[in-house]
Amino acid sequence: MEELNSHGTRQMKVRLTGFGGLSTFIRPPLHRLKSTPCALSSSVLFSSSSPPASQSHQVPLFLRVPKYATPVSDLQKWYSWASDLAASVGSTFLVSDNGPDSSLLCRELRWLLEDALQEDIDPSLIHQVGVNSAQREVNLKTGIEDLYKLWIQRIEERRPFQYIVGCEHWRDLVLCVQEGVLIPRPETEIIIDLVADVISSNRGLKEGFWADLGTGSGAIAIGTARALGGCGNVIATDLSPVAVKVASFNVQRYGLQGVVEVREGSWFEPLKDVQGKLAGLVSNPPYIPSENIPGLQAEVGRHEPKLALDGGVDGMDHLLHLCQGAASMLRTGGFFALETNGEKQSKLILDYMEKEHRGTFYNAKAVPDFAGVLRFVTAFRV
Repeated sequence: MEELNSHGTRQMKVRLTGFGGLSTFIRPPLHRLKSTPCALSSSVLFSSSSPPASQSHQVPLFLRVPKYATPVSDLQKWYSWASDLAASVGSTFLVSDNGPDSSLLCRELRWLLEDALQEDIDPSLIHQVGVNSAQREVNLKTGIEDLYKLWIQRIEERRPFQYIVGCEHWRDLVLCVQEGVLIPRPETEIIIDLVADVISSNRGLKEGFWADLGTGSGAIAIGTARALGGCGNVIATDLSPVAVKVASFNVQRYGLQGVVEVREGSWFEPLKDVQGKLAGLVSNPPYIPSENIPGLQAEVGRHEPKLALDGGVDGMDHLLHLCQGAASMLRTGGFFALETNGEKQSKLILDYMEKEHRGTFYNAKAVPDFAGVLRFVTAFRV
């Protein structure tokens, strides 16, 4: 499907968007991003060890304590082995399911090294030669044995790189992610732009209650809260207990506990106390048709939560449910924005609103993503 393999560029990021491929980009060094609010210890919600993929909680690699003293020579051997393994992939994954090629895997390897090293260590030491440099010890945030295991998982199991390092760069955020939580995509960033545009011309919406349904990592909720500038409040809901914990952790990292409240539950169930009072409702729900799940990129289909991907037979189940719920949850003049699988689903939603909710919404329209594909539906409550 065209919608699953769209491409676009923005802000110097190389984007592979849609669920046909994981979003990837040239990310800024983490040491420049660690000035973001991070007063809470990672031990608040996550165990402090380096867990296997099946464990419930994962400490993002860049937040771990660099307590593993390792000879530079051992690190160089690992890097050389990992580079050879990445190079051996060639274009195999790209041809089979639009997966990463060797070039991307080599970039990811450099990012993994950067995250694993103590902050004041220059990653270029990996290329230094000579007895003095080889005998020198450096501190790592995970053991050298774990680095071997992680890279095998990346190549042989096609485990997403974001799960390997435990974070994803999204807009100006570094969000913690792990198995059981959808990795936020670049195209979803547009929802925050839509929110910012709406509230810039409507002060009443800026000061109201907003809801992010199916929050996952909390990306949209946090982005919305930052767009509101402290004037409004956001309620983020998710059915997954793991997602609730991860979203709560990300909310706390950015100091938004008093602005964003994370609630566990399915869609509108946790929002009964604000029915008819919402100024805004935003969501990136599951919208992949069930029969398309097996054909997704291995990183997505094998590892990301099916709960966050599967939208039913035609991918419309949750989209229509959210559209229907918006009619009763939004206050007069309230705004909503939904992400869809593309033009076909966007038009189906617009038709549904016209036929089933005539007179309930106004200014309903489909909005394109970075590649020009109509991916979002927005509207206002009458």
